[in-house]
Amino acid sequence: MNNNPMYMEYVDDADPEPATRRRGWRVLGWISVGLSVVTVAGALTTYGIYRHALGNIAHEDVNAAIGPNRPKKLNNAMNILVLGSDTRSGKNAKYGRRMKDEPPRSDTMILMHLSPGGKQAIGISFPRDLLIPIPSCTGRNGQKTPAVSRAMMNSSFTNGGAPCVIKTIEALTQIKIDHFVQVDFTGVKTITKAVGGVPVCLPNAVNDKDSKLHLSAGTHKISGETALAYVRARHGLGDGSDTQRIKRQQKFIGALANKVLSAGTLSNPTKLVPLINAATKSLVVDDELKEGTMMQLAQSMSGLSSGKLRFVTVPSGPDPADTNRVILSSGAQDFFSAVRNDKTVPSEAKPKATKVPPSQVTVRVYNGSGTPRQANRVASDLRTKGFQISGTGNASSTATTKVVYGAGAEEQAQTLAAQIQNAPAPKALPSAAAGSVGLIIGRDWGGLKGAGGGIPEQRDEVKASDDICKGA
Repeated sequence: MNNNPMYMEYVDDADPEPATRRRGWRVLGWISVGLSVVTVAGALTTYGIYRHALGNIAHEDVNAAIGPNRPKKLNNAMNILVLGSDTRSGKNAKYGRRMKDEPPRSDTMILMHLSPGGKQAIGISFPRDLLIPIPSCTGRNGQKTPAVSRAMMNSSFTNGGAPCVIKTIEALTQIKIDHFVQVDFTGVKTITKAVGGVPVCLPNAVNDKDSKLHLSAGTHKISGETALAYVRARHGLGDGSDTQRIKRQQKFIGALANKVLSAGTLSNPTKLVPLINAATKSLVVDDELKEGTMMQLAQSMSGLSSGKLRFVTVPSGPDPADTNRVILSSGAQDFFSAVRNDKTVPSEAKPKATKVPPSQVTVRVYNGSGTPRQANRVASDLRTKGFQISGTGNASSTATTKVVYGAGAEEQAQTLAAQIQNAPAPKALPSAAAGSVGLIIGRDWGGLKGAGGGIPEQRDEVKASDDICKGA
């Protein structure tokens, strides 16, 4: 056999009745998510004042449960997984006493990606019904759960809590998750009161006897019981679909964040202390997200404006086999690649000019790194830069990344090498086909250069600065 790599081929929550209430409690996680994002990512401006409040936060050691085989960081971005838990323990018991002995579930999973420099952030929502592979995890009873090739995403939380969700998302996206924040329902009314209410816009009057939401058409500032009713309501607010519910809750979180970022809340202890006290009592975070780390994070994001805070849903669509379930769309891997390579701030030097543009270079990518599916991910990254990909495959394990080429393709190989971090000079491979270019990924793979364009705008994304009546 020729081993030359140039020739290789390559559940609803709450009590059972009424049905509307069961589904309604799910969306409370979105409110908690918004509050935790505000709290963790920007509210800790005076450490001495807020240290007592930070003591309210519970911590969980997750590293051992996640395991060692994790993606490599390609930049200085911060990725925080935010989970909404429907646990019925403690004060949450009144939201579904019949479920108090069941394992908690999560219908809210948002990956908060904070760009290097802290001046941009994007919240990436993963639908609960997204069908994806779920890896083997350490279960809540300490036993290993079996890997499955296709299951609803929120089953990862039921199987093994936050560590299993982290392991699942990292395997799916190859985005390294730095920290997690888990929140429950108890602080919703207090927090919306603490910020002085959250603005919402209703295209039609709503009179929902189940959620007890009664509001006229137009704009309102809601808090407390009314905010709780708003996030519980299903009837009279859109078509009742999960997709539209997610979008509505993204707008609510955006409006909440905009209120906090633009109303002087972060610099006013009178406003901020009640907000932090309310939010931190319902938080669980990883052991490494300590007070000092939170302070550094807050300081790095001090320049974040609401116009630079975006919310998107992971590129996805209905499963043709079951329209009640969701699958990733064809653009998902390109989107994940853009997040992995986000080096918007600080900007980096662009690759040097070359004689042949990427669009005229066809590359075959081989994985010699030992990391599963690395060739597919790198091929996706190269496509976003304009390269043509002829295929992917595996090569023998190698410590160093190599760019190789056949006769007549030296300039094309130089174009490829110019895009790779710490790439060695391209090497001619006499046995390779004329005009061919190959990339052999080694264990030292450091990513691509010049990924400074940021994360492209996504369809139906929501900005915290948006008019609350936009698309209402």
